[in-house]
Amino acid sequence: MIVTVTLNPALVVRYDAAAVELGADNPVIRVGYAVGGRGLAVARLLHTFGHEVVAAGLVGGGAGELIRNELARAGVATQFTPIAAESRRVVLVCDSAGRVTSLAEPAPYVTTEELGRLAADYRGLLDDATAVVLSGSLPDSLPAEIYGSFASYAADARVPVVLDAAGAALRHGAARHPALVIPDLGWQQAKAPAEPAAAAASPVASATERGVRVQTTDGEWRAELRSAGPGPASRDALVAGFVPGIALAWSWPDMLRHAVAIAVAWQPASAGPSGARDHDLDIPAYEAALTAVDVRWLPGPRSAPADAADVEPVRGSR
Repeated sequence: MIVTVTLNPALVVRYDAAAVELGADNPVIRVGYAVGGRGLAVARLLHTFGHEVVAAGLVGGGAGELIRNELARAGVATQFTPIAAESRRVVLVCDSAGRVTSLAEPAPYVTTEELGRLAADYRGLLDDATAVVLSGSLPDSLPAEIYGSFASYAADARVPVVLDAAGAALRHGAARHPALVIPDLGWQQAKAPAEPAAAAASPVASATERGVRVQTTDGEWRAELRSAGPGPASRDALVAGFVPGIALAWSWPDMLRHAVAIAVAWQPASAGPSGARDHDLDIPAYEAALTAVDVRWLPGPRSAPADAADVEPVRGSR
C-alpha cells in the first residue's frame, strides 16, 4: 500500500458564469467541485494506474467532507486526521470568454493536539505501507520540520519516502535521507539547480523540457523523449511515476522511463457535467512514450552503477 500525505489540501470550487462584473450580481450557470493538493493528485493518479493507495493528511469542516467525497467518487481510499478548522477553498470564477479569476483561502489552523493525532495516525499507516509520498505545502501553524519527522518515522519502519516539497519543509525532510527528493522549484524550470540541502545525500529529481534528470552521489541519470511532440505535461504525474519504482526497487532506467511516460500521458480532460475539470490517463500515449524514452548515465567520480547496462544510447542533441 502506498501512502500519500497532504497536509494542506483544498476544495476547488468552480463557478461558471456568462460574464463576471465586479461590484454587480453575477448569476452562476454551473458549479463544480474538485480536490486540490499535490499529494491528492498523486494519489488519484496512482489509483488510476491500479496501485493500492491511501490518501492521508488533514481535513476539516464541510469543505473537508467534500474533499473526502470527491476522492471516494474517484475510488481513492482515505484515512484523514480530522481537524476543527475548515479546510481551505480555492474558488475559480470562469466567464464565457475563458477568463478565470482565482480566490484562495488561507490554510486552516492546526492545534498541537491535532498534530499529535496526525502523527499517531501516520505511524499506524506505516505498518502496511510499501512507500510514502510527502507532498505539497504546509499550513503556517505546522512546524517546518514535520516532513523531517515523518521521514524519520518511515525510516524506522523501513518504508521508503518520496519527498516533494519546497523551502524549509524540503530542507528538514531532505536531511533525513528519503529515497528520492523532488524539490519544488517551479514546474518545468529546466536546468534549475537543486537546493543544496536536498542534494547532499538523497537522489534528487528535476524536470527538463523533454524529460527528467536524477542526480545521485555517483553521477547523474537523464531520461528524455526522443520523438517530436509535447514533453511531460504534469509535475504531479512525474512525481507519481517515480513512486512504484521506489516501492518495488526498480532499476533507475525502468523508473525513469515509467515516470516520463506517465507525465506525458496524464492529460487534462474536458469539463464534465459538474463543471469540474479532471485528468485522464491515456494508456496508448503511455505505451508509446515508454518506448520513446532514451536513458543515459553520466558517471561522477565513483564507478557506474550496476544497472547502467540497461541504459539505452542517447539520440539527438545533448
